[in-house]
Amino acid sequence: MKIIPVTDPAFAPYGRVVEGYPVAGLLKALEEKTPCPEGVVYFPRLDVLHEAEDAAQIGDDLFGGMPFQFGCCNGHNTKLNCLEYHRDSEFNMGTEDFILLLAKMDDIVDDVLDTAKVKAFYCPKGVMIEVYATTLHYAPCHNDPAKGFRVLVGLPAGTNTDYRPGTGKNTLDKSLWARNKWLLAHPESGEAAEGAYIGLKGINLDIQADVPFSQR
Repeated sequence: MKIIPVTDPAFAPYGRVVEGYPVAGLLKALEEKTPCPEGVVYFPRLDVLHEAEDAAQIGDDLFGGMPFQFGCCNGHNTKLNCLEYHRDSEFNMGTEDFILLLAKMDDIVDDVLDTAKVKAFYCPKGVMIEVYATTLHYAPCHNDPAKGFRVLVGLPAGTNTDYRPGTGKNTLDKSLWARNKWLLAHPESGEAAEGAYIGLKGINLDIQADVPFSQR
């Protein structure tokens, strides 16, 4: 699968690189105070990230004074499995290089997205990106299996926390999987086995053969 750097113009419809913030404290907290398992783990909010140097001001600036949460998604992964979206942008930054598998909301046709529409984007370590609300995404993929990934996840407060299931009146309700989280699952995913809305068709993409990627 072709992997595209986030600095490439092709990333522009999906998100942007965010510059100008003193992120060393957040990166240090991610590296030293969060786990990196063999699988994938996600924490919507972690005090150790909110307590990091400059974290409060960065979050306040990114979200324009609205309540926010800094959590992380860490581990090892090379597969798509699902795509999700929120009503707001998400901010990501890794302690190591990582790759995101992304699609756009207008790729959804009749409530289903063909995974052939998914593109892979490479984000270097220490670079913050904004993933737009109209961009579907899910767990990061590692670029180096020896290092895995630790990726900051900045979102509006409460996102991805427990919530009542949708009423099922339409597909939008059926795909509501958590608070401010609409999920399209691949039939082969564990989420589908747990009852998530099956909204992906095609190959369950796996980039294992395509990493590590290097811009050099």
